[in-house]
Amino acid sequence: MSVRATEISDIIKEQISGFQDSATIANVGRVISVGDGIANCYGLSNVQASELVDFPKSGTIGLAFNLEEDSVGVIVLGEYKNIEEGDEVRATGDIASVPVGDALIGRVVNALGQPIDGKGPIKTDKRRPIERIAPGVIKRQNVDEALQTGVKAVDAMIPIGRGQRELIIGDRQTGKTAIALDTIINQRGGDVICIYVAIGQKQAQVAQTVRMLELNGAMEHTIVVVASAADPAPLQYIAPFSGTAMGEEFMETGRDALIVYDDLSKHAQAYREVSLLVRRPPGREAYPGDVFYLHSRLLERSARLSADAGGGSLTSLPIIETQAGDVSAYIPTNVISITDGQIYLEPDLFYAGVRPAINVGISVSRVGGAAQIKAMRQVAGRLRLDLAQYRSLAAFAQFGTSDLDAVTRNQIETGQRMTELLKQGQYQPMPVEEQIASLWMAGNGFLADVDVSKVRAFESQYLDYLRTARPEVLAAIREKKALDDGLTASLKSATESFKAGSEFASARKIA
Repeated sequence: MSVRATEISDIIKEQISGFQDSATIANVGRVISVGDGIANCYGLSNVQASELVDFPKSGTIGLAFNLEEDSVGVIVLGEYKNIEEGDEVRATGDIASVPVGDALIGRVVNALGQPIDGKGPIKTDKRRPIERIAPGVIKRQNVDEALQTGVKAVDAMIPIGRGQRELIIGDRQTGKTAIALDTIINQRGGDVICIYVAIGQKQAQVAQTVRMLELNGAMEHTIVVVASAADPAPLQYIAPFSGTAMGEEFMETGRDALIVYDDLSKHAQAYREVSLLVRRPPGREAYPGDVFYLHSRLLERSARLSADAGGGSLTSLPIIETQAGDVSAYIPTNVISITDGQIYLEPDLFYAGVRPAINVGISVSRVGGAAQIKAMRQVAGRLRLDLAQYRSLAAFAQFGTSDLDAVTRNQIETGQRMTELLKQGQYQPMPVEEQIASLWMAGNGFLADVDVSKVRAFESQYLDYLRTARPEVLAAIREKKALDDGLTASLKSATESFKAGSEFASARKIA
């Protein structure tokens, strides 16, 4: 059998034409040492900051955190005990990112955006990097649209606007999370999407929070991001950045979002732990020198965008836990200086039964009345000042008011009734029109002859009366958002009618 030369050449040409040369360039290194969730790696010469790296042997991923001259400190996002010295590590080329979009609403996810609620995969192809530069000054607009919390004391005296950053600060177990959850619950049926980031909390506590949101119909507009106390410090460190990336997606598509960081004290501690493990130089209280920048670059991403940039907003409520009421400690003062005001919850008030236990003296909103509707400004204009003056006079009340002049005695009695009126049960946010009606009624002397112990019962029955017998008054406040002469007359008529036919009609003032 003879083979012709032309056939051989044709076969060779066919093989050459079909040959595909595909060279793969990979940035590969080796693990030098590993321990406490940190892997020191050698050889990743082209890795970027915050780039994801892969440990093929263990199937774990990590985040390039510390870029040194001859090694890279990688924080392992998951179980690190299966990684050994000498294992291969590969750079992926992808900056750390999380899934975003409407598919996340109603879900509970971890710091990587992976579902942990047992409801199946999250169907979205959109992702965002967890770290990004905050919007510039030109892209922002004034914060002058109210975000109603449903908490009378907050909406009246320390108003929060869309795009604002309002710190909630206080000792443990003083009601910080309660205010944040009430705000989330109050957005039911509205246009604000909420993100609750749980950092370093017990898993049982997080489960209880999720259950409470479900019972109050709030999970329909809420995303819960969890980095619990059982999760490694690296996941607690990236959790608030992941939640912010999810919120930015809504903000930049022209919608309004609210994010709660619960809490940034534990976030700072997780960052300190990670920084010390990669041997960054410690500073004050062993925190790294850039711990201020850690929170400033996070909170600056909350903004209200201009109309040209879409007009959306991201409002943040960071929570800070103090030790023995020390608001001048390192992390609290850092976050106070970054935010647009703070709500300080005082343990003494909390234990005295004043809940929410807001200290109006050092609580402040740097946006102020600009974040209130006109009707609220009309009824709450002097409330904050009057309460602050009452607190300064309250010390005299314990000795009896018989020796005080009439003006001082009247001021103390009015303050006692207003303090009682501002008390509010947990998970019971109040619509803004009912808050306005209640504060108008108190500000116009209708509580003067009601016993202090019966103020809350009076208010409850009064609001029930308005809802059932005079719903048009509440509807008018909700629509007009301002009290004109006609609406004021209607309020006065409704209040007088209620009081005349109620059990409080014959009540007498008790000194």
